[in-house]
Amino acid sequence: MESKALIIIPTYNEIGNIERLIDEIRKHVPDAHILVVDDGSPDGTGDLVEKLKATDGRLDLLRRAGKLGLGTAYIAGFRYALSRDFEYIFEMDGDFSHNPVYLPKFLEAAKDCDLVLGSRYVEGGGVENWSLLRRIISIGGSLYSRTILGAPYHDLTGGFKCFRKSTLEKMSLDEVHSEGYSFQIEMTYRVHKLGLKITEVPIIFSDRADGTSKMSWFIFFEAILRVWQIRFTV
Repeated sequence: MESKALIIIPTYNEIGNIERLIDEIRKHVPDAHILVVDDGSPDGTGDLVEKLKATDGRLDLLRRAGKLGLGTAYIAGFRYALSRDFEYIFEMDGDFSHNPVYLPKFLEAAKDCDLVLGSRYVEGGGVENWSLLRRIISIGGSLYSRTILGAPYHDLTGGFKCFRKSTLEKMSLDEVHSEGYSFQIEMTYRVHKLGLKITEVPIIFSDRADGTSKMSWFIFFEAILRVWQIRFTV
């Protein structure tokens, strides 16, 4: 039977990770489809995925002209998913910070929920190889967002998620303009405002295995300001 799961992986210079990540995903959810959304990676990530497609019928590539942002990459992936027969649509980083071992747990939880959040801040969750400053920023960002938005979820800034197709169909994707951390906050808050069922699955988040982090102070401060916009416009 054709798999109903699509895993969306945005990439920018992930040539050191992407092939191994795809292999690991196949170990845990062998029938899932994978869509790599590559923003014109100078290191050849897109070219490598193109080669891998030749021997993997459940792998696809969406090339974009340049570095257009995480939020728009996921929106492009969502539109791809909604135009096809997928029931479960994942967000997943391309740097091994999101461990594929959790994918079956997400799929099981999604049978009874509209959105599954991979959570670092519930019992059983956590982070590895982070500095104290990054832990404070992450925990503080989630607490800050929960307080302003009145959303009772412990990890609002996380990017490891599984949406039901019906959930995305109820949303107005044209109205989502956030990037980075704030994109993750906004997507969860929009589902919350629709009154849909959200659950959190504990994950251990590991710092990226190879390459350079795309986190920046600009992304962090953009999220702080954007939370207020989300509160009054969504």
